[in-house]
Amino acid sequence: MAEHNVHPPGSVGEHVVVQAASAVISAAPMSAQAGGVGEIVGPSGAGAAIQSDGGLQNNRDEEMLEADEDDKGSLPGSPSKRADGADGIEYEISEESKKSRERQEQKVQQLLMRRRANALAVPTNDAAVRARLRSLQQPITLFGEREMERRDRLRAVMARLDADGELEKLLQAQEAAGDGTAGAGFEDGGVSEEVQEPEVSQLEIFYTEGSEELREARMEILKFSLPRSAMRIHRAKRKREDPDEDEDKETDEILHAMAQTSMECSEIGDERPLSACALSPDGFLLATSSWSGHTKLWEVPAVKKTVVLKGHTERVTGVAFHPQSCKSLSNAAGNIVTASADCKAILWNLEGARLRSFEGHLERLARVAFHPAGAYLGTASFDKTWRLWDINTGTELLLQEGHSRSVYGIAFQKDGALAGSCGLDALARVWDLRTGRSILALEGHVKSVLSIDFSPNGYHLATGSEDHTCRVWDLRKKQSLYIIPAHSSIVSQVKYEPSEGYFLVTASFDNSARIWSSRDFKPVKTLAGHEGKVMDVDVMEDGHYLEVATRAQVMLESPPSDQCLN
Repeated sequence: MAEHNVHPPGSVGEHVVVQAASAVISAAPMSAQAGGVGEIVGPSGAGAAIQSDGGLQNNRDEEMLEADEDDKGSLPGSPSKRADGADGIEYEISEESKKSRERQEQKVQQLLMRRRANALAVPTNDAAVRARLRSLQQPITLFGEREMERRDRLRAVMARLDADGELEKLLQAQEAAGDGTAGAGFEDGGVSEEVQEPEVSQLEIFYTEGSEELREARMEILKFSLPRSAMRIHRAKRKREDPDEDEDKETDEILHAMAQTSMECSEIGDERPLSACALSPDGFLLATSSWSGHTKLWEVPAVKKTVVLKGHTERVTGVAFHPQSCKSLSNAAGNIVTASADCKAILWNLEGARLRSFEGHLERLARVAFHPAGAYLGTASFDKTWRLWDINTGTELLLQEGHSRSVYGIAFQKDGALAGSCGLDALARVWDLRTGRSILALEGHVKSVLSIDFSPNGYHLATGSEDHTCRVWDLRKKQSLYIIPAHSSIVSQVKYEPSEGYFLVTASFDNSARIWSSRDFKPVKTLAGHEGKVMDVDVMEDGHYLEVATRAQVMLESPPSDQCLN
């Protein structure tokens, strides 16, 4: 149905505007003769006479203006927007076009908001960030929020207030009230204002007097580590200078053998999920710990259960063999240690007897490791400390702080001079056991660091993180050497091949373990097919066996027998 709008008689000319709800309005060509008349013909064929000489252009302008007024007051079914061409053609904008324009406008607004946020000067100190959030009447922290996430939230809040025109007014009021932490700065169009941050007191280094037992232990570690370091350096020089030594060829042969690694045996580990595993130095025993609080010893290669170690009241979180276990130690001596969520570690013999308990941590334990000398034990705990114990007396020699959150992993350099710790603060630290100093803080991971291990070469260190990466650090350069995008989920463990460090093994919650070349960090083999998260992994000294512990099973992997390390 067409609607006809006719101008009143007093207008310069009379014309008809024809509008249809489902049609495009068009105007026919006009013809004019001097002193004559022309017609505007609509789609329905209706026409009206108008003047065609000097008043023709004025009539067209008036028509367009009046059509605009009619469009503003048109019925809901009529077009809400038009595009008028030079020839007077009018187009209707569809609902889809309107939505598209709205989406475009929203994205432009988001882009402008991000640009505005990037121009804002936001404090970097976490205390200043909290103070600024409080001054803006926002929660100073959210559940599970990290420092960088809190800073990003502050930036977004400031950008939103700035876009609404409320930021400057609010901050000026707070500054007038004497709130020094409310000052905000931004850089926009060359304008820059300084950020007023609260002064943070300088950190002071303090020392705690150690016991006589600790001093004697440091001297013993010094005497143990110096000859081993000298021997390692001498061996490296000899390999490099000897023309008969071809390190690349030897490495290639070993990596070729590891590329053919396959599963040799698999066994259900426990009724509850497994948490850790370890291989004895001679490779004839493997140990698994589980959430049931039990640790089991298995014969290799048959993976036959021999002994069950019962003594913890909570889940066992870590297990480690003595460096001389199954070698020079008797079965009745302390061969294996376990750590548990019951806040203690226990030393066991291979017959299943409990020899000694190490108690002192305030929170549950995570990983545990023997010092290469065999006389000391390191434990990592959720009380933000790691501790060094004398296994012969059970004495706590050292309580070491340094992490801002829970300490999860601990490892010792093969020489025995250094210790490495990692924690949920996304930080790994290297400690000199001979002096007690923290000599390196390895920053780079963006999430919790769950595993750490030293290379046998003495100067490379690997860390595995919740950010799905494995980082290799060079202690000589004091920086990250390589970032391995190792897995698609949490990296639960990293282990170097213990004899020469030819390869590196990583375990992950993505149900796989992977072997990497330690020369160029290229992937060598993916040990897939596991039915659950890989909780831990260990490597035998000669590389003949790899033990993989998933949540339900313990698996023994090995290269072909004729191609294993010698």
